[in-house]
Amino acid sequence: MTTTKTKIIIDTDPGVDDALAICMALNSPELRVKALTTVFGNVSVEQATQNALFLSQFAHDLPVYTGAAAPLIIPPNGYPAHVHGQGGFGDFPLPTMPADLLAQSLPAADYLVQATREEPGDITLVALGPLTNLALALQLDPSMTQRVKQVVVMGGAAHTTGNVSPVAEANMYADPHAADLVFGADWPITMVGLDVTEKTILNEALLATLPDDTQGQFLKQASAFYIDFYRQAMGLDGCMVHDPSTIAYLLNPALFNHEPGRVRVIAEGLAIGQTAIAPPHLEFMQAGWEDVPVNNICTDVDSQGVLDTLLSALRNRQTA
Repeated sequence: MTTTKTKIIIDTDPGVDDALAICMALNSPELRVKALTTVFGNVSVEQATQNALFLSQFAHDLPVYTGAAAPLIIPPNGYPAHVHGQGGFGDFPLPTMPADLLAQSLPAADYLVQATREEPGDITLVALGPLTNLALALQLDPSMTQRVKQVVVMGGAAHTTGNVSPVAEANMYADPHAADLVFGADWPITMVGLDVTEKTILNEALLATLPDDTQGQFLKQASAFYIDFYRQAMGLDGCMVHDPSTIAYLLNPALFNHEPGRVRVIAEGLAIGQTAIAPPHLEFMQAGWEDVPVNNICTDVDSQGVLDTLLSALRNRQTA
């Protein structure tokens, strides 16, 4: 019996955890990755596109579309080279890629609109970076919300502290205006934020169990830098599994606990980037909440289950 694959487009700013998530998705027979769209974030959008093109070689016929180079309104905040390395993949140097391995000419936001028109109701958007491309797509065609199966966002913090400020997670902080627009749109969103992603830790011993092929060697080398950041900054024996948690959610949502909530993203001031969440059963005197749709907020996770899902995908595949 043929199982229908879930069609996904991954919007990404490829750093190390993006690479883990993308390889996880590419290796999962339940998923069909239709394209990678790139955005500034961990690195510049130009570097993000080069990184995505490199990752596309782990699949067959995986197009890459270049997206936003800067936030909608605020100035860029710079790139976290101390976390992901200068090029996004730690100490791993990108090899010279084939001359014909190029990004598509269509901008990422236009592609998102086009793809949802061609396959209405079939495509899940997985956002691993700032939400600028999704916001630009909504500005091009607000009706695309009716054509997307679901949106899974890595970002935000519901009941925990942020990672760039006491209240803000990095992707929300990078473009809060875009994030507020995306969460305010009428489409089904699941927020896979720091409440769950910080609870799953991938260490070097587990990475050492990956196949010693091209993909496995790349992931082990790139992750070493990322793990070293967490060791020095937080004293952790491993790295937090941020972006792969979104793919784990798609593969096995039962691993996650969640609650409904209306999400607004603070766009200015000391709390910029905060995901403020209103319980749907409460009404407030303050304006600005009544028309915000109710979305799905992940609050807890079976961290061992996420690790098992990640490692199964990275281990159990054809070696290349």
